[in-house]
Amino acid sequence: MDCCVVVEAAVPVYDVETTDEAVRIAISKTGEMLNPDLNYVEISMGHRESPSGEELSPAFIAADEALVALELEMTVFNVEREEHARRIARKEIGKRLEHIPLKVLSVEVLPGEETETGVEADGSGEEGDGGAK
Repeated sequence: MDCCVVVEAAVPVYDVETTDEAVRIAISKTGEMLNPDLNYVEISMGHRESPSGEELSPAFIAADEALVALELEMTVFNVEREEHARRIARKEIGKRLEHIPLKVLSVEVLPGEETETGVEADGSGEEGDGGAK
């Protein structure tokens, strides 16, 4: 089966004055760290809420330094179960984003063409190795 995995990253950014500037720099910095190996990972602003449910900015700034919440979305192909997809995404993204905390937010099974035996219906009869593409 194929899964879409969303991972939250806390990206530190230095010498910034506004939250918009912090978010732009964090997205750029993260893109540079992921490319070219993981250029298929979608990078977007994270969604934060206060305990009362109020929408918060994805960046927190103190002393011209920011911590920015980003969401990284990738599709993992040919996995055995959702936990397998979760581990692959954390490993692949974590290798490139050293010293950046990661948390898996969600794993969604994508609709696919699987047969009753669980082998892809492309006629190959081979099961995948669980790699991300």
